[in-house]
Amino acid sequence: MRSLRRRPVPVLLGVAVALVVLAGLLWRPLFGSAPSPGGSLTVSTGVSSGVYSRYGELLRGQLAGDAPDLDITLKPSEGSVQNIERLVAGDADFAIATADAIAAYQASGAEGADRLRACARLYDDYIQLVVPADSPVRSTADLAGLRVGVGQDQSGVQPAARQLLAAAGLDLERDVTAVRQGIDAMPRMLEAGRLDAFFWSGGLPTTAVERLAANTDIRLVPLEDLLPALTGLSPESAFYRAAGLPPDAYPDIPGSQVVDTLAVANLLVTTDAVDDALAEQVTRSVINGRDRIGQEVHAAQRVDRRTAIYTQPLELHPGAREYYRSVKP
Repeated sequence: MRSLRRRPVPVLLGVAVALVVLAGLLWRPLFGSAPSPGGSLTVSTGVSSGVYSRYGELLRGQLAGDAPDLDITLKPSEGSVQNIERLVAGDADFAIATADAIAAYQASGAEGADRLRACARLYDDYIQLVVPADSPVRSTADLAGLRVGVGQDQSGVQPAARQLLAAAGLDLERDVTAVRQGIDAMPRMLEAGRLDAFFWSGGLPTTAVERLAANTDIRLVPLEDLLPALTGLSPESAFYRAAGLPPDAYPDIPGSQVVDTLAVANLLVTTDAVDDALAEQVTRSVINGRDRIGQEVHAAQRVDRRTAIYTQPLELHPGAREYYRSVKP
């Protein structure tokens, strides 16, 4: 009788493994991926008329569709500095902050700085020095002796204003009358003649500056000339870069043209206490929501997953890193 040939055991094992892998590939389309995270989270944003606030509102809308089981609370703030402090204190899960404010917090040795993590580089803030159109101020040094809006004490604007004044040879406490108000108040004060100038750091266009330009004649003072003096001034000064503020940002400014100014990156920040799955979902929604959010916050159109990973001075949260790996071509 003719004997039957047996298949080698390794071949049978290989077939079995292949079938398991194939089943795994088919399982996801049939039964869906892992469930979206649930629970509650708090996002610390910014002042009501600033870009942080509007971005937070639109991101909440994106997350409502992507992760409907999440209960999201938006918490207004004075800006970057307060946002960082809330994260460290556990009063917020996510926040937006500028790279220079984060670097300054790290350099200060403040408690919890080592726990900060990033999910994405969002968009650049353009630093703007706003004056009336007929103002004699042509450079930052011309602010000596004037009433200057420098942002609230826990904003990202005030540290930037301090750095820029120092680069121009001025001290915020001694050489100008520093008015510590936010973007919700400074434009009205300038229009009413209670301010001679104000600093602002925000995405383009900033609604409050846009409205001011529509109501009164203003001008933006170039700041790029301060960049050499800023170099090495402090750890955070490394995060400023030269940038041209385009004329279409504020078309109501008479004779509007490119203004040579400075920019600094905004990051979506969290801490190492946040669950990996939650950080991954929020990061995914930031990238997937770019076009939708960018329709109203034009600065958000520049969010891109290829550049979003450059989050210096912070390392990526493991959940965010997992997202970028999953979409890597």
